[in-house]
Amino acid sequence: MKKIILSLTIALVQVVGANAQVNPNAIGVRSGGGNYGFGGEISYQKGLGNANRLELDLGWGSYNAGFGYRAGYTAVTGIYHWVFVLDDGLNWYVGPGGQLLLFSNNYIGSSSIAAGFGGQIGIEYDFNKHDFPLLLSLDTRPMFLFSNGGSGVGWGGALSVRYTF
Repeated sequence: MKKIILSLTIALVQVVGANAQVNPNAIGVRSGGGNYGFGGEISYQKGLGNANRLELDLGWGSYNAGFGYRAGYTAVTGIYHWVFVLDDGLNWYVGPGGQLLLFSNNYIGSSSIAAGFGGQIGIEYDFNKHDFPLLLSLDTRPMFLFSNGGSGVGWGGALSVRYTF
């Protein structure tokens, strides 16, 4: 029985994934917030087939450093997506990835580097169905972060707007 359920699940994922139409390229902005602050990213997506893509982001933001001071961070993120069709133009996506962050706190004059791994899950609408090169998405990206100061879980939600080509 377990083999039948596994086989049906794999077949369903292949059929749904095969119907996805990932754009060859998309570039834009991703903006949001979470427990490590608020910020924005320049985001690029590269299609790797009909149902897979790579997302690369360069981000920056600020967070509450305590005592009424704000500190900043810069991040580089890479995520691999599997894209699945929900309806014509409406997709959901999920995938694993990694992140490298540089935190700076001017109040105490320190900086640190953190590395993270985690994933991303989201929903998007592709306006190419209406002959308009725009991709809107809403997602969350939980990351397990490790640095010389310890470890923790970072997460955030974001809205993205991308031009497709």
